[in-house]
Amino acid sequence: MSAAPSSLLILGGARSGKSRHALEQARSLGEPTAFVATAQALDGEMALRIQRHKAERPTGWLTVEEPLELVGALRRLVGQVQVVVVDCLTLWVANRLQREAADEPVLAEANDLAKLLEEHPYHAILVSNEVGLGVHPPTAVGLRFQNLLGSVNQRVAAASDRVVWMTAGLPITLKDECFRERAAEAP
Repeated sequence: MSAAPSSLLILGGARSGKSRHALEQARSLGEPTAFVATAQALDGEMALRIQRHKAERPTGWLTVEEPLELVGALRRLVGQVQVVVVDCLTLWVANRLQREAADEPVLAEANDLAKLLEEHPYHAILVSNEVGLGVHPPTAVGLRFQNLLGSVNQRVAAASDRVVWMTAGLPITLKDECFRERAAEAP
């Protein structure tokens, strides 16, 4: 018997092990699984990175490439899969930032994403970078990106059942509502 659907947000810095951890968690939850990729191969380096990531995923997983309309893509997966991995919110926000003149449409979609997570239509695992620990961005667009991603991460973390911080390949649990619920149910 599989566990009730839950949501997990995995945060961390660049090369902290976020994506690897997301794949491990998804593999433990069963099939069918969808991988929603937000990256775009806009240069050779990103194309190679995307190919490496594809090679790390099980071949039976459905891959959905959606750099902009994330919630729509996730809604279309309801009823089709048991597990969804989104990698990553960082690139999704960057893609939207290039398209949007204002932050409000991105924040509105982040709110819609939070609502979807609270519906628990499937196990959802989302990956995002924490960009608020470094130096103050030297450009206005850099500061806008840092602030916008921070706001998106906060909305998604609040709606997620679990939040994990990755550092040096090690997961550190920041939030675990599933554990609290199991503990409350114990005799």
